[in-house]
Amino acid sequence: MCVLRFILGDQLTPSLSSLRDADPENDIILMCEVAEEARYVAHHKQKIVFLFSAMRHFAVELEAQGFTVRYTKLDDDDNAGSFGAELARAVGDLGISKVVVTEPGEFRVHEAMQEWETELGIDVDIREDDRFICSHQEFENWAEGRKELRMEYFYREMRRKTGLLMEGDDPIGGQWNFDKDNRKSLPKTIDLPAPYHPQSDEITKNVLALIADRFASHFGTLEKFAIPVTRSQALRGLDSFIKERLPNYGDYQDAMKQDEPTLFHALVAPALNAGLLLPMEICNRAEQAYHDGLAPLNAVEGFIRQIIGWREYVRGIYWLKMPDYKETNFLDAKRDLPDFYWSANTDMNCIKQVVQETRDHAYAHHIQRLMVTGNFALLYGVEPAQINEWYLAVYADAYEWVQLPNTHGMVMFADGGLLGSKPYAASGSYINKMSDYCKHCRFDPSVKNGEKACPFNYLYWNFMIENQAKLKGNRRMAMMYATLGKMADQKRAEISADAKAFFEKTGAKASDL
Repeated sequence: MCVLRFILGDQLTPSLSSLRDADPENDIILMCEVAEEARYVAHHKQKIVFLFSAMRHFAVELEAQGFTVRYTKLDDDDNAGSFGAELARAVGDLGISKVVVTEPGEFRVHEAMQEWETELGIDVDIREDDRFICSHQEFENWAEGRKELRMEYFYREMRRKTGLLMEGDDPIGGQWNFDKDNRKSLPKTIDLPAPYHPQSDEITKNVLALIADRFASHFGTLEKFAIPVTRSQALRGLDSFIKERLPNYGDYQDAMKQDEPTLFHALVAPALNAGLLLPMEICNRAEQAYHDGLAPLNAVEGFIRQIIGWREYVRGIYWLKMPDYKETNFLDAKRDLPDFYWSANTDMNCIKQVVQETRDHAYAHHIQRLMVTGNFALLYGVEPAQINEWYLAVYADAYEWVQLPNTHGMVMFADGGLLGSKPYAASGSYINKMSDYCKHCRFDPSVKNGEKACPFNYLYWNFMIENQAKLKGNRRMAMMYATLGKMADQKRAEISADAKAFFEKTGAKASDL
């Protein structure tokens, strides 16, 4: 019996559960580029190029293995425009009675997928996505009965499960987490290795032309596209990181530098989240670098924690708490996302830098996302749905399962502390400490109020004032609120006045001032 194997754009893995028992002689593989997925948010042009090119390359590889691949390109005349419609068209054309799929990463697609059997009148086998280390059931079992779902404790369980950086039951080095060693500012003179940039082949060039034509209004440029689109390219990119950047990754993972978007970061997230690389092979390579004396423990532990700790944890939170999680807004934030998140037209150099780099590369590293664009959105009081959509749209590695908990919980504290114990709010002094952005800015991080003051400074204290009723009882914020309590009325009035003027200047509605 012929079985239709439906492969989604972030499932580009030969060992995928829906392909594991595929028969090249009889089965047909369905892949499709659909407008609905490219437009449900205005995805960055490079993100669409990456996925469509990676899909086309993967289809070629499957055909080389003897599989028959039914592949619908975006500009095919008979493209039905959505996953469900393309599946229905294939089932009708081919007379298929059974479809095998791997569960999707996003809740909205999963809901649609569960309806296919009834809608199409066929057998739909939805299989677990076992490319992750922790299954949905494992995470649910871990979370059950816990008052706090802290990543650190989950991470320790993942270390024990995988055996990574372990000596028996104990962590190598005598501690689980070396994060305190990973917060150094970047020295003025340090060599920054260039990341691996693959050359675009004919497939990628065709996709680049297609996206430039069909998605001209979407955010982002295409001139600097350099994301690996095949497994072989992704492996070369991983090699480049392990050899050239991992040794310094730990020390400087929180650092930022003018006109240097990548520093010592891995740049493997797009390939990992699309399935071109797998989490354990990445972590095993990093661990081996430690054992071979090529990278220090703090760097390797910090990197591995991002993958088997944080990445697995946010996926667990997403599936445990959706769909209600997305609707929470603990701080009642309601201001509109400022236009400069799209245009980079702002005097705040840190924001300008990160938005420009995001526009040109569909990339920003985690501290740029958390402590620059994220921190500002928190202090400004952006409505969570708007900043969630922005993060989902602009980064090549963004899928809702990984983006939403990071933005909604860690950045915006919209879940009220489920994911993080306190808001990641910071004034301009943090950005000045961890970057050289302030040296190129017209604002001064040492000035607290007035025309020269860094907006992060008065917005920080305005955030504390606006949210005092909800945050004052947070024990991790006791020191900040003690300081606020001692603040003179005149000082508080200056803070509120500066914040109000800033909101007016950036287009906030009168009702939100």
